[in-house]
Amino acid sequence: MFIHIGDDHVIQSEDVVAIIDNSLISSSTIIEEMIHNQRKAKQVIETEDHQAKAIVITNDVIYFSPLSVYTLKKRANMMTTLNKLEDYSEESDF
Repeated sequence: MFIHIGDDHVIQSEDVVAIIDNSLISSSTIIEEMIHNQRKAKQVIETEDHQAKAIVITNDVIYFSPLSVYTLKKRANMMTTLNKLEDYSEESDF
């Protein structure tokens, strides 16, 4: 399934490694270094207005999202629920 993470970006849910609150960047030198290295490699996609609330880390790219961690989590959970519904409908023998 796919998750809309804001700014017209849609990613596959299975590619998501982590969703981190943007305010936590400064508290972790490891995260700061990872983002710095990914920026050098041009693997970071910033928000259009640079007002990121969350960071979505995928297998290949780091996205800065204008949506909150809570909103992204709700969207991911909604997709998981929809996947389960689809799975149950395929098992039915109507």
